[in-house]
Amino acid sequence: MLLYDRVMKTPTATTTSESRLLRIQEAAAIVGLTARSIRYYEAIGLLAPAARSEGDYRLYDEDDIERLTFIKGLRDDAGFSLADIAQLLEDKQARRRNRDRLQVIRDPMRRAAILTESIDRLDRQVATLQTKVERLVAMVRATEDRRSRLVEQRDEILGTASQDGALSEDGAPSEASTR
Repeated sequence: MLLYDRVMKTPTATTTSESRLLRIQEAAAIVGLTARSIRYYEAIGLLAPAARSEGDYRLYDEDDIERLTFIKGLRDDAGFSLADIAQLLEDKQARRRNRDRLQVIRDPMRRAAILTESIDRLDRQVATLQTKVERLVAMVRATEDRRSRLVEQRDEILGTASQDGALSEDGAPSEASTR
């Protein structure tokens, strides 16, 4: 099968036997997303398909599956917005670019500037993650507070009911109170 390079959109010699490429429905099933979600992620720039078949079908490789899994985890498990995810993915790509640039650049000032840029990106990531952690901690505290109020209400009801003889010794409603 003739495939098309993701960046150049030109035919390549790669065949599915060299590297297993998946159609969108297969990729969606593996990751636990819908094909529509994957198309949307492509439309907003979170993902580019690995290749296109002769029939212009989207084809995905292992890296794409890994990226989709990462996106889904950030969205579903960590509650990140797609904008936050896009920024995290861009930062990840920038780190790779900077790592490559550091290997070829010898000028100390340019190297320092690249490292400063990387540090700034990591500081932004830490701030984003810290904000998320703070929101989650606040949600946990609010839930614990609601639970405490319910326990107090229950205990108050049980205390009143046991004083009235409506509860048996084990805290269950007595036969007299259910009649």
